[in-house]
Amino acid sequence: MSPRLESIVGPRVPPEEWRARRSRYLLPTLLLQAAGLLLVVSFFLPYWHMTLHAPQYPDGLRVSAFLNRLSGDVSEIDGLNHYIGMRPLNEAAQLERANSAMLIGVLALLLLAAVFVHNRNAAWLALPTILFPVGFLADLHYWLASFGRNLDPKAALSGAVKPFVPPVLGEGLVGQFRTVAEPGPGLLTATGAAVLTLIALWFHRRAYKALVEAKSGTAESERCEGCQCDQTISAT
Repeated sequence: MSPRLESIVGPRVPPEEWRARRSRYLLPTLLLQAAGLLLVVSFFLPYWHMTLHAPQYPDGLRVSAFLNRLSGDVSEIDGLNHYIGMRPLNEAAQLERANSAMLIGVLALLLLAAVFVHNRNAAWLALPTILFPVGFLADLHYWLASFGRNLDPKAALSGAVKPFVPPVLGEGLVGQFRTVAEPGPGLLTATGAAVLTLIALWFHRRAYKALVEAKSGTAESERCEGCQCDQTISAT
């Protein structure tokens, strides 16, 4: 392997070291692969639930947000929102939903690539998975705030409700309506993938740190020997 490529992907495990400590090197690999699998599974699960409690709906109206679609009482909630001037729910996050499958695939592939990287660059490949659950909630907050703060002034009941920001998680009040937002199993699964990735990186560092330092020490010794040889030749 060329020195430049090795600086990117890290040193390879010597055969004798692999035979002696196989479990040490297998553990971060298995954990990273498991995290990638959890991410893929999360795509098929709802990431967020919101229940709207209204006087005319004693059982409440419920909408579930998957990464690529909405399900539940979407049309009924849109009907209520229409009177206060809020846009239809399906107009939110259209770009994100259209590209969500590709995003999850890229995150899973980055984790798979981190398996073959034996230095700190593995952490950079895993970072998007760690940040993904927070990014989802931040994006959701953006759209909820955008819809709640930009009400149509021409709506029938526009004067009855002031601009508002529905909570991403927890309870909120909008006029006579009460909303309850909670994480779905998809978000919890993605969060589990993020936690598993952090654990994998800890074991990854424990496994490969000594190899990286040993390789760096060898390279430094070779450079020093080269410098001494150059000095000797110059002196003669």
